[in-house]
Amino acid sequence: MKVAVVGATGMVGEVMLQVLAERNFPVTELIPVASEKSVGKEIEFKGKKYTVVGMQTAVDMKADIALFSAGGQTSLDWAPKFAAAGTTVIDNSSAWRMAADKKLIVPEINANTLTKEDKIIANPNCSTIQMVLVLAPLHQKYNIKRVVVSTYQSITGTGVKAVQQLENEYAGISGEMAYKYPIHRNAIPQCDVFEENGYTKEEMKLVRETKKIIGDDQIAVTATAVRIPVVGGHSEAVNITFGQDYDLADVREILHNTPGITLQDNTDTYTYPMPMYAQGKDDVFVGRIRRDESQANSINMWIVADNLRKGAATNAIQIAEYLVAHQLV
Repeated sequence: MKVAVVGATGMVGEVMLQVLAERNFPVTELIPVASEKSVGKEIEFKGKKYTVVGMQTAVDMKADIALFSAGGQTSLDWAPKFAAAGTTVIDNSSAWRMAADKKLIVPEINANTLTKEDKIIANPNCSTIQMVLVLAPLHQKYNIKRVVVSTYQSITGTGVKAVQQLENEYAGISGEMAYKYPIHRNAIPQCDVFEENGYTKEEMKLVRETKKIIGDDQIAVTATAVRIPVVGGHSEAVNITFGQDYDLADVREILHNTPGITLQDNTDTYTYPMPMYAQGKDDVFVGRIRRDESQANSINMWIVADNLRKGAATNAIQIAEYLVAHQLV
């Protein structure tokens, strides 16, 4: 299996290499790809050194799978070229997610829709992945009508510049700013740019992607996305309204039995999900599950995941694993 990692020197690219190694993905030849300024650099994978190549060189090398994490414009420009060369692209940017002819995949939910003809496959947004993994099995049983989500998102979702900004602010050093405001001791109610409706792109990704992944346009979703000075992962306070009444114990049982979810829900022992526990792990963690006493058929919960792993790299590699297991590449 010849695998290209596009954006190999970036934050998500580095985690992709780590997850490929951890999960023993059958890489026979690795092709690390990055922008021109990184061409010629060396990266290490499983104890062996590889030289970073440019985009056209990587296309010409005809990888079986290309894992893209190099930004939306790069994906728009280059994913079709890789696909035309016979490579199956799994793209981590927002470029293809809402394209009508491209599939948006969380493997535990809808990998079974993939075919050999799908040469560009979209990896959902990090905050969407962790939420829909929890929503999907509950929707099957209780028919979700509405979701209200507030996110508390790690600065690692912005990238290296944001991590550097926080570290500088901790140390009292003046430096380059990834955000318009300090992030240390602050919460910034803006993730990505604002759209015309007053919501940010991040908030609208939660709305649009949830409907596409679950396959139900009737689910009403509204979101507020907030950046906080945390590195371990994204947290979400989620309020769900079902089409019928539900059993709280049954909800816990469903989530406990869902692959990829770890239930941490015991207030007696102060057990609940937190980013410091999620960091470096592939599961989505859910807890603080309780009946919404103000609204019929409604429930509150708290969902946490490492946004660089299940929210990005791990989900993409799980898609690749599915393609290999079902001989779709």
